[in-house]
Amino acid sequence: MKITRRQMINRTSLGALSLALPRTVWAQTSLEMGGITLDTLSDGNLVLPKSFTLGETPPEGAEAILADYGLTGDTLTPECNLTLLRSDDRTILFDVGAGPDFMPTAGKVLDAFDALGVDPFDVTDVVFTHAHPDHLWGVLDDFGDLMFPDANYYIGQDEWDYWTDPDTVSTIDENRVTFAVGAKNRLDLLADQIVLFGDDQEIVPGVLSRLTAGHTPGHMSFEVQMGNESVMVVGDSIANHHVAFAKPEWLSGSDQDGPRAAETRASLLDQLSQSQMRMVGFHLPNGGLGRVERRGDGFFFVGEDA
Repeated sequence: MKITRRQMINRTSLGALSLALPRTVWAQTSLEMGGITLDTLSDGNLVLPKSFTLGETPPEGAEAILADYGLTGDTLTPECNLTLLRSDDRTILFDVGAGPDFMPTAGKVLDAFDALGVDPFDVTDVVFTHAHPDHLWGVLDDFGDLMFPDANYYIGQDEWDYWTDPDTVSTIDENRVTFAVGAKNRLDLLADQIVLFGDDQEIVPGVLSRLTAGHTPGHMSFEVQMGNESVMVVGDSIANHHVAFAKPEWLSGSDQDGPRAAETRASLLDQLSQSQMRMVGFHLPNGGLGRVERRGDGFFFVGEDA
């Protein structure tokens, strides 16, 4: 088993803390069908002001929805769930997490790899839903080396075009300038080895692209075929388990194009509720694996806990 410099540092630090802290479960949920294993891996969590989701002036009823889920106070701490798909000949990682440079509460995916006994060198393919920091920045380790050096990389053409455009840094919202700089720097490093694709394409065997734009200009979800069933990896097109489900038509401060994201979200939730296809949400609780139920005018996330 190959060990990177970052793994050596992390394992030394974790060993020093192991007597003082309870063990954290980093590999959260698992599903096996048709000879394929799907695991969700915790990269930690974010700490965000509530206004990042609700806006500075929350819609009437938003606080009550959060209260129904026991969420009070001025901050939210959404989980970050990566998806790992393993078959006989491929190990596919959907998004790579935040890495060491975004938030101290995130960037923990190596612990999940250790929990599963998977080495970063085992990853054959890395597929990005979009290029926000908590999904992309983990492509590099502490030393600026590729975290998954033997992998092929894939991102949607529209997403690539947006974040590699030199004009994006001057046209994006001021509070997202660091997002633009960080995305361009990392994607530029992948320019010679990344595969670009469009909507409704089989990018690797059994993985189909589904354009779910709005959160970012080229955000992609992926329908993963597992035997006779499929699972939809939705990234941030459905970004939380409370307001996004109860009121998908509401605009969210986390989306770059609010109206388009709301339309995408409502359509995807309706599709998933009717088909009863399992889904994985990047910021949904308990690993993010579950199904969508329609309840009244909205929807409800029914998780499948480990």
